[in-house]
Amino acid sequence: MASFSDIAKAVESKFPGVIKETVSEGLLPHVVVESSRVREVCEYLKTDPDLAFDFLSAIAGVDKGEQLEVVYLLYSYAKLHSFTVKAKVSRAEAKVPSVTSVWAAAEWHERETFDLMGIIFDGHPDLRRILLPQDWVGYPLRKDYKYPASYDGVDLRRDEKDWPDPGSEELYK
Repeated sequence: MASFSDIAKAVESKFPGVIKETVSEGLLPHVVVESSRVREVCEYLKTDPDLAFDFLSAIAGVDKGEQLEVVYLLYSYAKLHSFTVKAKVSRAEAKVPSVTSVWAAAEWHERETFDLMGIIFDGHPDLRRILLPQDWVGYPLRKDYKYPASYDGVDLRRDEKDWPDPGSEELYK
């Protein structure tokens, strides 16, 4: 089992300058890599025999205001270690290379992140909405998203007075 710093050093050694930031403290130690190189880094993390990240746990998008982040949570069943990679992209150019060629499971993770955050995964084999209707406008997990009043003739807004008190007996009838 390699430590976080050992894995980060291996990535930096293989791809000098690709790591833009290293956060080794806190709940989720991670490296931030150049967004255009994320596929190369992920390929290396999977195929290097000392690292062997054979499992993509999740891909998530995070809205940080001026920038969006794509977060890759990786695990190695062979080596019993984990690692987190992040890539930062601008709101206007929210694109990263797809990692579906590295892990097949990325196909669904990337579609969900595209659907909810609007991040484009270049090279994805079928990048379309997965949770929302194809004609939905906007990306609901972005901080600037404006929730629509209606969709397809159905009113989507409700006043809080329409909802029962969470502790009331009415919920359990």
